[in-house]
Amino acid sequence: MAETRLIQGRYRLLDVIGRGGMGEVWRARDESLGRRVAVKCLKPLGPHHDPSFTRVLRERFRREARVAAALQHRGVTVVHDFGECDGVLYLVMELLDGRNLSQLLEDNEHRPLPVPDIVEIAEQVAAALAYTHQQGIVHRDLKPANIMRLGDGTVKICDFGIARLGHDIGFTARLTGTGIAMGTPHYMSPEQIGSAEVDQRSDLYSLGCVLYEIATGAPPFDLDDAWAILVGHRDTPPTPPRRHRGELPQYLERIILDLLAKLPEQRPRDAHELCRRIIAGRTAPTYVPTVVTPRPRPRPAEPAAREGRLPSWTRGMTTGHKATGSALRTTPPDAAAGLTGEWIARPAAGRAEQPAPPDARSGPRSEAVAALIGRHNAGLSLGRLGRWAEAAEVHGAVAAERARLLGPDHPDTLASRYEVAFTLSRTGRAGDALREYKQVAEARIRVLGADHPDTLAVRQEMAYVLGQLGRHFDAHQVYASVLAARERTMGADHPDTLRCRHNLAFNLSRLGRLEDSYRMAREVAAARARVLGPQHPDTLVTRYEVAYALGQLNRWTEALQTYREVAEARARALGPDHPDTLAARYEVGISLGRLGRSAEALQLYRGLIDDRTRVHGPAHPETLRARHGLGVNLGRLGRWEEALAESRDVCAIRERVLGADHPDTLVSRREVAVGLGWLGRWADALTEYRRVAAARERVLGAGHPDTLASRNDEAHCLEQLGRGAEAVELYRRVAVLRQRRAAGGL
Repeated sequence: MAETRLIQGRYRLLDVIGRGGMGEVWRARDESLGRRVAVKCLKPLGPHHDPSFTRVLRERFRREARVAAALQHRGVTVVHDFGECDGVLYLVMELLDGRNLSQLLEDNEHRPLPVPDIVEIAEQVAAALAYTHQQGIVHRDLKPANIMRLGDGTVKICDFGIARLGHDIGFTARLTGTGIAMGTPHYMSPEQIGSAEVDQRSDLYSLGCVLYEIATGAPPFDLDDAWAILVGHRDTPPTPPRRHRGELPQYLERIILDLLAKLPEQRPRDAHELCRRIIAGRTAPTYVPTVVTPRPRPRPAEPAAREGRLPSWTRGMTTGHKATGSALRTTPPDAAAGLTGEWIARPAAGRAEQPAPPDARSGPRSEAVAALIGRHNAGLSLGRLGRWAEAAEVHGAVAAERARLLGPDHPDTLASRYEVAFTLSRTGRAGDALREYKQVAEARIRVLGADHPDTLAVRQEMAYVLGQLGRHFDAHQVYASVLAARERTMGADHPDTLRCRHNLAFNLSRLGRLEDSYRMAREVAAARARVLGPQHPDTLVTRYEVAYALGQLNRWTEALQTYREVAEARARALGPDHPDTLAARYEVGISLGRLGRSAEALQLYRGLIDDRTRVHGPAHPETLRARHGLGVNLGRLGRWEEALAESRDVCAIRERVLGADHPDTLVSRREVAVGLGWLGRWADALTEYRRVAAARERVLGAGHPDTLASRNDEAHCLEQLGRGAEAVELYRRVAVLRQRRAAGGL
């Protein structure tokens, strides 16, 4: 193999970058696509091998390579190709630019890693394991050398399938005289040692060993003799990590010790649960109060309810308005940039059209007041049409006139100022909206009282805007306070109460309290189904939120099922062409892509694009979002020429319709760069990556996470072009900016 330096006329081997018990890993160039790859070459199949062994090895290799190639997750190394050449089995993978955890420890002189790094590594590995375990795949040789941390902070697990192959066909070493198969004894689970059946919980034990080592500097059983290590795994409780390193958070120590439980049933149930625990410990501030949401109290049955009709106060309820913006969901760009927003139904208080007063003809002043009512209602109509800038002008003028005629604290004046704030929040001026809402809230408390529905309505909108500004803890406090007042004055089943709980559930996800968010959303969905019926639009809005929470928890199979049920129910209740129905279908496509079912996602997006084009037109943002999803999944299927053409077209339309610096335009431009890179056109890709980075720096600032991610893309591109010195310098600058941001300097 080394003599020819070329495999199958396509992969040119350049230099060895790793050796192990199963063979070598080479840095190589894919001559067909012009990209750098890693090629893992297994030990040669020489004539000295038993023919039956060789046959089994080839078959198992093909099977495991197909399994590895089917895995599509940012935390798992991508497998491009596999085959056999001159008796050598080879696997072609993405070339990773980074250091494995074993190397990181060596670089750090075997001192433990910083706590934030440990938590970040733990979370990313747990997410990758949650995905692979859901596919029915167990790694069985998880260790620091098989976990890579890239220059941009991404963590990837290597050698899925290959580790199992080595174990099953005898490549791994065995303990002398024991007959116990072992991969790496420091990271083996007790059930592996005892030759018992191994499932996903064995990987969790191995991850516990890895986390113990990077948290303390040494594995849990750091002994010289291999047999003593195995006995330690089987029989000896590990020393709590905080005895070695007191600065470790208690929640992290608890997680590690639970992972190292001797019995599989005593460990976390699965990697999903582990991920939730890590996120909860990392993100939930200890001072955030826990909101207890009691089950709705039984209410005396009203005559209308007995007759199967809805309570009188449910008339006129709508799904409300779906918030959109650049800071709604934190999914990586490879998830089709789904911007699924918060569903906020407009409160009845302050939103209703206003009737003319009985004395409208009693004099010039009354006539002027009546005329303002008509203008107020005209402003509401403009808002319903999405013409927010025009609506803002109307409401601003009406608010000024009402203040002059009726006084600054008159309820009508405050209603107009409420509308001014509402339009500000819908036109991207969240800070201005918050200031206006605060003033209206203070006036309503003074005039109407703290528990008046109008006061609670404006405070609830304040919470929403706080969320827009990223102040999720402040939003949480306001939502919790409003919820308590609504339950006290209106009852647990009132639609405004349920709407507040719905919004609170969404905000909990922004605090990283994903389990709490999911639980509350599920409770609200059940309450709305009981009060309004399972097909009511508000019920379906909250079920949509339940599906979103499931996705956040990486429970994509359940999310897919729930989104499908919501889409079908909306099609029946609202019609197949209703925007809410189409939105749910879009999320079905996101879920399919997350589950690696890109062919199905592709088919769904094609139909959705046709329907969006027919209903909204070819240049509508939602039509373009569906087309973006189509392009992403074309890329996932390796159809990069088609993917590039689609992303270029979408980018051009978004730039014309939304502007060159709009977040959606930049997402599309990055997708263009990705396609160019996959096609080996790195110089062109560099131009696009730099345009994205420059725009994000101009709009968001140099230290914003999106800007830093774009600079990392740029550095990776420079590396592919052989401009290593420039790439290293750019990586260094990004690292400095990240450190400043973490320290609060940006």
